[in-house]
Amino acid sequence: MRILGIDPGLARVGYGVIEVESERGRSGRQALLDCGILRTEPGRSEGERMVEIARDLRVLIRTWRPELAVVEKFFFYRSSTTIAVVQARGVLMMTLARFKVPVVEFPPMQIKQALTGHGHAQKDEVLEAVMRELNLDTPPRPDDAADALAAALTGWFQR
Repeated sequence: MRILGIDPGLARVGYGVIEVESERGRSGRQALLDCGILRTEPGRSEGERMVEIARDLRVLIRTWRPELAVVEKFFFYRSSTTIAVVQARGVLMMTLARFKVPVVEFPPMQIKQALTGHGHAQKDEVLEAVMRELNLDTPPRPDDAADALAAALTGWFQR
């Protein structure tokens, strides 16, 4: 099964693609296929940035053909960028729906719980878990990509 993890944002959308295999009655292995960020141009209007996000996500979907997408639920906080991030998240959800990619969503605490065993884990603990689960020697960068991989792994663990 191919899973696309997404860490929503306006300036940067983290993504991670994993392939998981399972054998009858046993948990499978996970492999990293791709990760990175979709970056939007800061000088452009929000509308133009949303178009960039949709376009770049379409390319990812066509390239990797995910069978499931896992989107980190937005954690509400007071910030000048909150509305823009929520709008970008809506563009992500719409694009995934357009391509009929099933979506599950998890809040950050649930992702931390799934990977480390406790919902208040520090970022480095989650990163270590991602590296262990995907058998990586070096940490995935940037942090947004690592967060997206954590989301993808949570989707697999919670299937």
